[in-house]
Amino acid sequence: MSDLLQIFLPLATLIGGIFAGKMIFSKNFQKVEAEANARSNDIIKNAEISAENIKKDRILEAKEKFLKLRAEFEDESNKKKQILVQNEQKLKERERTLQLTAEQSKRQEAELNSQKQSLTAKEENLKRKTEEADRKKDEAEKMLASQVAQLEKIAGLSADEARQQLVDALRGEAETKASSIIKQTIEEAKLTATKEAKKVVIETIQRTAAENAIENCVSVFNIESDDVKGKIIGREGRNIRALEAATGVEFIVDDTPEAIIISGFDPVRREIARLSLHRLVQDGRIHPARIEEVVSKTKKNIDEEIIEIGERTVIDLGIHGLHPELIKMVGRMRFRSSYGQNLLQHSREVAKLCATMAAELGLNAKLAKRAGLLHDIGKVWHEEPELPHAILGMELAQKYKENPEVCNAIGAHHDEIEMTSMISPIIQVCDAISGSRPGARREMMESYMRRLRELEDLATSFHGVQKCYAIQAGRELRIMVDSDNVTDEKASMLSYDISQKIEKEMQYPGQIKVTVIREMRSVNYAK
Repeated sequence: MSDLLQIFLPLATLIGGIFAGKMIFSKNFQKVEAEANARSNDIIKNAEISAENIKKDRILEAKEKFLKLRAEFEDESNKKKQILVQNEQKLKERERTLQLTAEQSKRQEAELNSQKQSLTAKEENLKRKTEEADRKKDEAEKMLASQVAQLEKIAGLSADEARQQLVDALRGEAETKASSIIKQTIEEAKLTATKEAKKVVIETIQRTAAENAIENCVSVFNIESDDVKGKIIGREGRNIRALEAATGVEFIVDDTPEAIIISGFDPVRREIARLSLHRLVQDGRIHPARIEEVVSKTKKNIDEEIIEIGERTVIDLGIHGLHPELIKMVGRMRFRSSYGQNLLQHSREVAKLCATMAAELGLNAKLAKRAGLLHDIGKVWHEEPELPHAILGMELAQKYKENPEVCNAIGAHHDEIEMTSMISPIIQVCDAISGSRPGARREMMESYMRRLRELEDLATSFHGVQKCYAIQAGRELRIMVDSDNVTDEKASMLSYDISQKIEKEMQYPGQIKVTVIREMRSVNYAK
C-alpha cells in the first residue's frame, strides 16, 4: 500500500502541477490578450486621431491654396480688365484722332479746291498777258529793224559788222578783267588753304595729349635690405659676373641704400635683367647655374609680354583684323626708341593724330589710324636689311595683306616712293608733328645708343665671337668667345685686333677697354 502511495502521489502531484500550470498559463494568456487588445485599441484610436489631424491639415492647406489661387486669379483678371480698359481708351483716342484727321483732310480738300480755282484764274490772266507780250515783242522787233536800217544808212556799216566790232571790244575787256579776277581768286585760295590747313593741324595738336621723352640707360631695382647685395655679388663676385654675362648689362652695387642700379643702353636687356634679378631674389637661390636658367626663362616671358603689349595697344586704339606678326612688331616697339622717344608711344601718338586729322578732312579715320600705328614697323624687324625702314615697313604690310592705301602711306612717309592716296601726306605730317614737338626727342640719346650698337656690331663681325656687350657707358666692351674655336693665344690677338679696328673706324671720347672672355665648360650627365 505504501508502495502504491509512493507511486501515485508524485503522479497526482505532477497532474495537479500540470493542471495548475495550465490554469496559470490560460490566465496569463488572457491577461496578455487583454493588454494586446487594449494596446491595439489605443493604436487605432491614436491612428484615427492622427488621421483626423492630417485630414484637417490637408483641408486647411487645400483651402489656403484655393484662396491663394483665387487671389491670383482675381489679380490676373483685374490686370486683364485694366488692360482692356486701357485698350478701349486707346481705341477711343484713335477714333478721335481719325475723326480729327478726317476733318482736317476735308478742310485741306476745300482749301485745295479754292487754290485750284485761283490757279485757273491766274493761268487765264497769264495767257492774256503772254499774248499781249508777244504782240508787243513783234511790234518792238519791227521797230528795231527799221531803226537798224536807218542806222546802217547813217553809219555806212551793216549790223553784223557793228556787232563784230562791239564783240571784239567787249572780249578784250572781259579777258583783262577775267585774268585779274583769276589771279586774285588763286591768291585768296592759297591764303584760305594755308589758313584752313593751319587750323586743322592746330586743332589736331590741341586735341592730342603727349608725353616728354624720358628714355634713359638706367633702371633701379629696389631691395628690402642691404643683406641681399651680398647674395647677388656672390663669393668672389661670381654671381654678379654670371648675371652680367647672361644679360649683357652692368649691375652697379654701391652704397645706395636698398637699391641696385642696372645700366645698359638696350631697354630689352635691362628689362630681362630686372625681371631675372627679381625672380632670383624672391627664390633665394642665387648661383651661376640658377642665374642662367632664370635668364633663359625670362627671355621667353619677355617674348610673351611683347605679344600682350601689342594686343593691348591695338585694342586700346580700336584697330581690328591686324595680323599676329604685325601685332608682335607693335609690341616690340615698346622696347625701342627713336632719338630718345619711345617708338610705341610715338606710333600711338601718330595714330591718334592721323585719326583726328583724317576726321577733320572727311577721310577714312580708321585707315589713317591703322597706317599711323604701323608707319615705323620697319624699325623693329629682327633682321638688319639694307632697305630704309619706310620701304621695309611697306613690304611687311604688303606681305601681311594690309590695305594698299596703308602700305603706300607707310612707304611714302619719308618720300622714298610717290604718294598715291590722301592718307599718305597725313601720315607724313603727323609723324613730323609727333617728332618735332617740344620734349619729344633727345638727339644726344639716339646718337649715343647708335654708337654703342655700332661698337657691338663691330666686335661681333670677328670670327669666334659669340656675344658682345657694351657696358660702362661705352667705355668697356666685353666679348664672349667660343672656347672651341678660339684659344687663349687667339683671344689675346682678338682683343688687340678689335681695339685696333675701333681706333681706325670709330669716333669716341676717351678710351675703350676691350675685354675678351674665354670660358671652358665640361658638362656630363650621370644616368
